[in-house]
Amino acid sequence: MNDSVRRSIRATQIGMVINAALAAIKLIAGIVGSSYALVADAIESGADVFASLIVWGGLALASQPADDDHPYGHGKAEALAAAVVSIMLLAAAAGIAIQAVREIRTPHLNPAPWTLVVLVAVMAIKWTLARRVHAVAAETSSTAVKADAAHHLSDAITSAAAFIGISIALLGSRFKGGPGWESADDWAALVASAVIAFNGVSMLRAAVHDLMDRMPGADVVEPVRRAAEQVPGVLAIEKLHVRKVGMGYQVTVHVQTAPTTPLDEAHALGGRVKHAVCSQVPNVSYVLVHMEPYDGA
Repeated sequence: MNDSVRRSIRATQIGMVINAALAAIKLIAGIVGSSYALVADAIESGADVFASLIVWGGLALASQPADDDHPYGHGKAEALAAAVVSIMLLAAAAGIAIQAVREIRTPHLNPAPWTLVVLVAVMAIKWTLARRVHAVAAETSSTAVKADAAHHLSDAITSAAAFIGISIALLGSRFKGGPGWESADDWAALVASAVIAFNGVSMLRAAVHDLMDRMPGADVVEPVRRAAEQVPGVLAIEKLHVRKVGMGYQVTVHVQTAPTTPLDEAHALGGRVKHAVCSQVPNVSYVLVHMEPYDGA
């Protein structure tokens, strides 16, 4: 297990422990303080715990070396875990939205003012956690860890929405004289569900791209091309295919050289191209070089 995988798993484990604690605190505070937005926030944190478990398992499986049954490795498990986490986000958003609509249509008490203190603490913790996990995801190029960071950010957003909703409910009842503002808390939960759904769709799209072997952007492809073209003896790059597998990239490149090049020299040139790409481009884990005669085109 390499350092990137260890860092990703460590970030996931820390997030899982924090989410479990926050989910319990928010659930108790939401029930006692009569705030469905806080209960919805607790549901989101609970989903985060299961999401982190899935990410953890996906990363552990993706780090396993290639074998006879999986000659290209197990890296797709990482993208699959990201897809499952994204679907969980969408399911959580749907559940929160349905319950929020029910609460809007049902008269209930105003949330307790002290629930705002809980939400401020939660927002600070989750925002910090989301930033740190996203930083690890950016450094390791892990789609699954990015999905986990999106979960943490969604939790911070639902907490912010709950804070706004509870504040409106309390201020409206105090300054507008009497009941009628209690549903602001539930409208906040409904808005938060839309934000969660948006994040879920965004992360699911990225995971599906990885599973479908979509070519990465020019920021990855062009450095690979330049590294191959700079090797002495390479006259042209005829084809270049790059796909993301786990936290690394696999490259297939068709290299053209002089038609009179002996087979052994062409084989050695292919090895130099492979070495150049792996040494100059971070996160490239596999390079397949196909040698062709240069046709002058």
